Amino acid sequence: MATHRDTLQHLFVTGLMNLHAVEKQALSIITPQAARLEHYPEVADRLRLHIDETHAQIARLDELLAGLDTGGSFLKDAALSLSGGMAAMMHSVAGDEILKNSFANYAFEHFEIAAYRASLVLAEDGGFTQATGLLQQSLREEESMAQWIGESLPAVTRRYASLYAEQGAAQAKM
Repeated sequence: MATHRDTLQHLFVTGLMNLHAVEKQALSIITPQAARLEHYPEVADRLRLHIDETHAQIARLDELLAGLDTGGSFLKDAALSLSGGMAAMMHSVAGDEILKNSFANYAFEHFEIAAYRASLVLAEDGGFTQATGLLQQSLREEESMAQWIGESLPAVTRRYASLYAEQGAAQAKM
């Protein structure tokens, strides 16, 4: 019979593996966006910064998983990366792609925030103190990105509306 600590470790490891896959999915979503942005250089710059942060988050998760004698789940990583790529592709055909991407990115950042917070609870309750600093660093990065998206949405929306009025939907979208 599994002990409470064994159960917490299992849940913690599963959560870390899920986070790893979610971060891979984030890369598959935001990397194509950053490459396609023409009329929104401030968004492209912030996405590129967050791509770098996401690579660092994956490295932190790899470190934590290695310390627990496991690694990321190839199947979860691949499945979520594929779904992220499909979502990015679906938005790319929309006339208001920049807006749809902004909404989706804002929601996705909050999903990641919730996942990191839950992992921190499991780390605390399970006594995985070596993990808390790394998880808190990633959480702060996700919170910062979500805040930036929320604060920049009015300017992005106004820029989109202005470009749309001047050039039409095809030119305003990215």
